[in-house]
Amino acid sequence: MNIFLNKFMNKSILLICFTILASGAASPFIPPRNGKSLIRVAYQGVPGAYSDKSSRGLLGDNVVTVGYPNFEACFRAVAERECDYACLPIENSLGGSIHDNYDLMLRYDLTILAEHEFRVHHCFLVKEGVKKKDIKFAISHPQALAQVDGFLRANGIEKVPVFDTAGAAKRLASGKNLPEGCTPQNTAAIASDLAGKTYGLCALEKCIEDDDSNFTRFLLLGRIGISQSIPKTTASKTSIVFTLPNTPGALYKALACFSLREIDCSKIESRPTSASLLTYLKFQMRRNHNSQGNLPRFRYCFYLDFLANEMDEGAQNALHHLREQSDFCRVLGCYPTKSTLVGHVKDSIENLNQVEMDSLPAKRSITSSDEQDETISKKQLKIGVIGFGEFGKATSKKMIEMGHKVSCLDVTDKSKDANELGIEFYPSYLMQKFLKNVDVLLLSVPMINIQDLVSQLPTDLLHNKLIVEICPLSTYPKSVLLEHLPSDADILSTNALFGADSVTDSSWDGLPFLFEKVRIGNKMRCDNFLNIFIKARCRMVEMKAEESDSYCANSQFVMHLVGRLLDRQGILPPSPVASKEYGALLNVVEKAKGRNFDFFYGLYEFNLEAEEVLDKMRDNLSFVQKGLAAKGAYLAAKKELKNEHRENLMEECKLLMREVAKGVKDGEIKVDMKKDNKNNGDANVDTKKANKNPE
Repeated sequence: MNIFLNKFMNKSILLICFTILASGAASPFIPPRNGKSLIRVAYQGVPGAYSDKSSRGLLGDNVVTVGYPNFEACFRAVAERECDYACLPIENSLGGSIHDNYDLMLRYDLTILAEHEFRVHHCFLVKEGVKKKDIKFAISHPQALAQVDGFLRANGIEKVPVFDTAGAAKRLASGKNLPEGCTPQNTAAIASDLAGKTYGLCALEKCIEDDDSNFTRFLLLGRIGISQSIPKTTASKTSIVFTLPNTPGALYKALACFSLREIDCSKIESRPTSASLLTYLKFQMRRNHNSQGNLPRFRYCFYLDFLANEMDEGAQNALHHLREQSDFCRVLGCYPTKSTLVGHVKDSIENLNQVEMDSLPAKRSITSSDEQDETISKKQLKIGVIGFGEFGKATSKKMIEMGHKVSCLDVTDKSKDANELGIEFYPSYLMQKFLKNVDVLLLSVPMINIQDLVSQLPTDLLHNKLIVEICPLSTYPKSVLLEHLPSDADILSTNALFGADSVTDSSWDGLPFLFEKVRIGNKMRCDNFLNIFIKARCRMVEMKAEESDSYCANSQFVMHLVGRLLDRQGILPPSPVASKEYGALLNVVEKAKGRNFDFFYGLYEFNLEAEEVLDKMRDNLSFVQKGLAAKGAYLAAKKELKNEHRENLMEECKLLMREVAKGVKDGEIKVDMKKDNKNNGDANVDTKKANKNPE
């Protein structure tokens, strides 16, 4: 057994690490909701995409739009309650239907809640200071480039296709990953005006599309339908999907279900039947003992929109009639037309807008202390950052972009990095001067240093200030702040679940930001600070520090532990074949390497379950090793028994062959003796005959 343990040791380590990663990748941490969470809407693309703008046009600017890399990820986000709704394109007046979303509506149990006809306006975006005459290339999605072909030809600009419109604007703004020959000085992006605002680009011209009839129809998808909430006076539309038997006139009879009841159909389209639906139809055929044989090789389903509420009597009768003729029929959603919101969707948006209005300062009598609070809420915050590492730099940059004044302090000389961002740097011995010039103090230091730092702060300079800790675990820093800070100092405990690779990204769109208002006297100042992350479009989740740690502590510790294990002794050697699994492992290693050991030690030291997690990891590793060893021993024993059995069988065969050969030989001798006896008998008979007849 020990031989097999040694043999499979290295492979088992990699296996258990990958198993942990695979399970984590399949179910990423999603912060739980509470009554104060914002409404989150999934869309495909990056911030500034037309889908992003359409979501805001339908639901308002107070919702949090979250970009996903593909359409299915949006469906999955809503199905798994990561987002409340998804706003996805279904058809374009010039490009036709988006068939992927038709197929996904069958695969996921979501319902249509609203539709929105979005007018597509293309803008000519460039970096600030670049003139139109200098532009030689235009980058965008191929469809967008085709729609502005006349404008580009008239200006002698070459088209360079990329993946999407907003992505083109993002590339141009960063100056990274531009196509060959393209530079920020000679290239323009064709995208929406929202993309220009998002990435700081100038729109030299707007509405440059050749055809002014470019509309995209978007659908708002959710988990709970609204058909019963639609008023009878509101124009409605119902979308269905059905299949028909392969018989003459089947489609004509299906449409007659609606025309006989004077129900207008606004769209019909056929699509090849998905594999899962085809399996269902085969099952139905077997269950009904259908004698027609197998289904046709090419089977289609029909998507139909009709202008009526599914709850209307005529629509109910039409659907009953259709189900009698079809093998499969499903209502995808009943919803109002013309971007109208009703039911729980309308209520949610109105409540959200009311919360936003209530958060604004009311017109009331102002005392001197209130005046100070009002001034702080309207004017820029003076934010001091202690600890100017990667996260401190990235956060400071966001704060400056949003008009706040930022200064920083660090034990090492970070004056060069601070000057590049336009931030005033203070060495640690100027702590008092540093604190006098700030309203908000952001502590961005390793957790193992938080106790020493806070205990050394001059408490007389912390009165009426907002102290914010931003650590990967919040319970311990929270207790330290409560112990050492004066009672009139506000305390905000936060946890930015960004990851080392996402900290320096220009966009924090959709990244979770957990916070607890531990002790807040000046609410407007606190909200003003949190608004930095709201405007950066983080997922804001208000949660107790203890609850936050219960969700995050073990997952972060395990991720960094696995990354450090994989980074040692060449477990992941360079590979010419970069599979998805290999890339996932390298990604974890990079995340772990992006943080120093003090960060990792803090995850261990201040996580009460860290030792238990390590014990479980050891037990799991031992279990996997024993399993591999047992499997190896079993296969070896099986092979050995098989060889031994083969040898025994061969010996038995040889013995049998000998016996057969011996039996055959003995049989030939007996046959010869019988022949001889027979011949002798014949001779004796002849002799007797001769004696009777002497002649």
